[in-house]
Amino acid sequence: MNLQESITMTKKWTVRRYADQGAFEAGTPTPVVDALTGELLPAISEVSGNLLLNEGIGELLDLACGLGTPTSFSNANAYIGVGDSATAEAASQTDLQASTNKTYKAMAASYPSRSAQTVTWRAVFGSSDANYAWQEFSVANASSGTGKNLNRKVSNQGTKASGQTWTLDLAITLS
Repeated sequence: MNLQESITMTKKWTVRRYADQGAFEAGTPTPVVDALTGELLPAISEVSGNLLLNEGIGELLDLACGLGTPTSFSNANAYIGVGDSATAEAASQTDLQASTNKTYKAMAASYPSRSAQTVTWRAVFGSSDANYAWQEFSVANASSGTGKNLNRKVSNQGTKASGQTWTLDLAITLS
């Protein structure tokens, strides 16, 4: 008898852009001008896909089995990182690949959240945060590359300018 089980995982990153603090407070994403190219960026971008990193998979398995002293990816510990490196994703990576332009932000209130089989992490990058090209993303369980990075995605999302607020979500659905 051949028993086979599989798990399907869908990953979706969502970038919401707000031209200023007022738009953010109103909850109304707005198209913004790319700080580098001057091109108009959409109010909302959705990017599918993501690569789980070996260290993140190990941390999840340790959490599931109660092994060692793993750190959860909870509101108290989780951070979303953005950086300006376009280096391709590799499972062996342990941090964002940007040498200097990388920023980790703590979770927004009530995140991560779970609804049915979907977990969503969200961080808010305010006016003075991460004002450079957004090329790579990760969820980590520490405020820098010293923690365990769950994943990494490379996708050019434009260049954030001072004065703008952008939010970044990662939704992972298992089925």
